[in-house]
Amino acid sequence: MNTWQPSLRTPDPAIRILAKRFEHYRLAHAKVERLWTGCRWAEGPVWFGDAGVLYWTDLPNDRILKWDEATEQASTWRSPSSKANGMTRDRQGRLIVCEHGTRRVTRTEYDGRVTVLADTFEGKQLNSPNDVVVTRDGSVWFTDPPFGLVSDYMGKQGTPDLPACVYRIDTQSGQIECVADDIEGPNGLAFSPDERTLYVVASRARPRTIMAFDVIDNRKLVRGRVLIDAKDGTPDGFRVDVDGNLWCGWGTGSDELDGVRVFAPDGTAIGHIALPERCANLCFGGRDNNRLFMASTTSVYALFVNTRGAV
Repeated sequence: MNTWQPSLRTPDPAIRILAKRFEHYRLAHAKVERLWTGCRWAEGPVWFGDAGVLYWTDLPNDRILKWDEATEQASTWRSPSSKANGMTRDRQGRLIVCEHGTRRVTRTEYDGRVTVLADTFEGKQLNSPNDVVVTRDGSVWFTDPPFGLVSDYMGKQGTPDLPACVYRIDTQSGQIECVADDIEGPNGLAFSPDERTLYVVASRARPRTIMAFDVIDNRKLVRGRVLIDAKDGTPDGFRVDVDGNLWCGWGTGSDELDGVRVFAPDGTAIGHIALPERCANLCFGGRDNNRLFMASTTSVYALFVNTRGAV
C-alpha cells in the first residue's frame, strides 16, 4: 500500500456516482488523501475539533493513534490500549472507548483518568464491546458481539457469557439495559439526525444487512426491519450525515467493493468512494465537520464532502 498515490485528476475518479442525488455531495475539486499508513487493522476514528486532532485505534498493535491537523503528523497516543476498537465522544467532550482486551466500555476524563462505564450485565462479563454512539440525552449505546473473543490478535481469547446484544447506558444512574438481543452479530451503529431511528449492522447475517429500528422514549427499539441488503459487500462501522445519508465502511470480495458505500435514508445506494483497502470505520470531522476520515485496514484516508456529519 506504500505505493498508493492520490489521483492527479479532478473530479477524483475514486468518487463514483451511483445515483444522481449523490452529485450534490461530491466536491469537484476534492480528492481522496492518505493521511497515514502503518496499522495492522485501523478502526474507531473520532474527531476532537477543539484540539484539531483525529484519534483512531489499531487493534492488533494494541494502541490508539493521534493525527494532528495542524502539523499533519501522527503519533501513538495510548499504548497499550486494552485492544481498543470503536470510539466516540460524549456530549461533554470526553472520549468513550470500546475495549476488546478488557471486555468493557470506558470514558477518559479530562484529567486522563479512565472510568469504567460498563463491564458486566446482570452479573455476567460483557463479550467484546465493538462500536459506540452517544445520544443528545447523554446515554451511551454500544454493540457487544463476541468477535474479540475469537483470537488474541483482535482481542483476547475467551468464552462469551452473554448473547450478542445492543446495550444502553444511562450515564446519570449508571443503569445498563439490553435494548436488542436478536440482531445477528451486531456491529456498527448510528442514529438518524433526529434520533428517531437507530441503524445497526447485522454482521453475522448472510448476506450482511443494516437494520433500522424505531426509537421510543429515547430507550426502546421497535419495528426492526432490514433497510439495506449488503449482497457481496461487508458493511462495518458507519456514520450518518445531516441529511440522513449513511456513509458505510465497505469492502471484501473484490477491489471494486473496497472503500465507503453511501446510502440514502430509504436504503438506496447513491455513491461509492473507492479505496485501495477495506474500510472498517469512519467519522466526520475537520473545522466545518465536512471532512470524512476513513480508517481502512493499514491506513487512514480523508475526503472533503459537501455535507456535514450529524451531531
